[in-house]
Amino acid sequence: MPPAIALPSFIRGSAWGGRLSDYELAEVLAVVKEGVIAKNTAVVQAAEPARHWVGVITGLVAQSVTQSDGNTTFLSAVGDGAWFGEGTLIKRGNWGYDAVALQETRVALLPLATFEWLRARSLSFNHFLQVLMNARLSNFIALALSARHSSTEVRVATAIASLFNAELYERERFVRLTQSELGMLAGTSRQRANDALGRLAERGLVQPRRQGLDVLDLAGLRRVASGDQDGG
Repeated sequence: MPPAIALPSFIRGSAWGGRLSDYELAEVLAVVKEGVIAKNTAVVQAAEPARHWVGVITGLVAQSVTQSDGNTTFLSAVGDGAWFGEGTLIKRGNWGYDAVALQETRVALLPLATFEWLRARSLSFNHFLQVLMNARLSNFIALALSARHSSTEVRVATAIASLFNAELYERERFVRLTQSELGMLAGTSRQRANDALGRLAERGLVQPRRQGLDVLDLAGLRRVASGDQDGG
């Protein structure tokens, strides 16, 4: 496994951190904090005030909403390098969903006050937020469409591809993900997710590993996610 990334390096290496001035970056590094969230523990909880913008240094976080009848609706998942919560912070509201660590997860916590300070002074930071929110909308649409698709292969491909966005962040092509976690992200059973993963591997798109999988052809995976069953 690669060496653990330090919090300052994580911020500097992020798409938005790398665009800040030296002064802005210094202000961020002075206040950003790191937390380690145990598996199956909430990173944020619905109805609580949003006080931080949250970055995932390493790990996997699932966002979901629980209805009054107790049923839970999965919204999306975010993995290494991703940030979430900007919409809630901009509204100065409470969290509208639960975010739970599916694995032990290291998070970066940027205070609301600093987030708003960056929005008020940094054009590049605002540009990043625009791209981020547009990508998030596209991701939600893709997940919603794949959830209605009869093909488990499409849903699994969509779930894996959603963890990557080269415009926003770079991450290793190895994804630490159990078959049960993949099934949950794809809205299917562990066995069906495993069968679909095997078919994606036969196409040369992914390579299952003991603790996760390697993404060999992200473009091809996205083609399958879009409904192109030939993947090419």
